[in-house]
Amino acid sequence: MDSATKEMIEEAYYETVTEALSRSESLLTAHKEGVTAAAMLLAAMSGIDDEEAKKEVIALDLRPQQ
Repeated sequence: MDSATKEMIEEAYYETVTEALSRSESLLTAHKEGVTAAAMLLAAMSGIDDEEAKKEVIALDLRPQQ
């Protein structure tokens, strides 16, 4: 994954987490939503399947920031 793609994936993750937390979702729910959003973006951008995209996003080890 190149640095520009990684940056977009991280941005999608953190924006989604922020939105979920603003709705008073738990950190776990916010994290799950962030991973899903980032994986969907990666799959759409790269053409890889959803599960592989999810694995790549999880490998980035992103975590919600309180």
